[in-house]
Amino acid sequence: MLPSMSYLQIERPRAGVTLVTLNRPERMNAMAFDVMVPLRDALREISLDNECRVVVLTGAGHGFCSGADLVGTGMVPNIDGLKRTSIARRALRVLDDVILAVRDMHQPVIAAVNGAAIGGGFCLASACDLRLASDTAYFRAAGINNGLTSAELGISYLLPRQIGFARAFDILLTGRDVDAAEAERIGLVSKVVPGDELLDRCYEIAEGLIGFSHVGVEITKQLLWASLDASSLTSQMNHEGHAQLYVRLTTHNFEEKIAAWKEGRTPVYTDE
Repeated sequence: MLPSMSYLQIERPRAGVTLVTLNRPERMNAMAFDVMVPLRDALREISLDNECRVVVLTGAGHGFCSGADLVGTGMVPNIDGLKRTSIARRALRVLDDVILAVRDMHQPVIAAVNGAAIGGGFCLASACDLRLASDTAYFRAAGINNGLTSAELGISYLLPRQIGFARAFDILLTGRDVDAAEAERIGLVSKVVPGDELLDRCYEIAEGLIGFSHVGVEITKQLLWASLDASSLTSQMNHEGHAQLYVRLTTHNFEEKIAAWKEGRTPVYTDE
């Protein structure tokens, strides 16, 4: 298991579950580079941990992630000799890589949004596969309020596909707060729970996912993300069909399900 780092806490609270906590509560877990670089690297390493089946991502204290650090951004790595424009590009690439690392993980990633998800923090939550929120959580596309743009880190791609274009235009153009109740109503999060129950509810979902076929969960995640870029229904159905045949013909998972049903027990999928 990865060691805990100064601004990143990594734990194994239950078998098969890795909890990644942004651990800079005094800054509401802002996206300084001394937080984001370790997060990017940790996600890439956890993805290769075959004992980890589900990742839960949350923030310490009362915030999930407040986006840009307005006090100190930290150091962008590997910028010696570069000018300002090139440094800016490298900085953007680091943050982009965090979002892509979440998407590319073999495991499903559950965002436990325990408080404010602002700016880049909103984007980070949107990049996760599942989102649960505490009753005190809220989301804000803050860039437009700061004289910038709310379209950053992929959110103008992700959000319309998650909640619809009309709602995404409203949220991204107005920069208004979306509280937990509205987030649940519009499908931005799947559940809202009391804050002291948030992680336990995430672990319950994780336990259910772990009970399924390892390969089945991973391929389902991949196909869901691929569907966002599918050229047509026919194309996506073709990908789904091949994936289904692959699992059906290379494992005995389906036979195990039938045997377990007949014997009145819970199936144990080995992917063999």
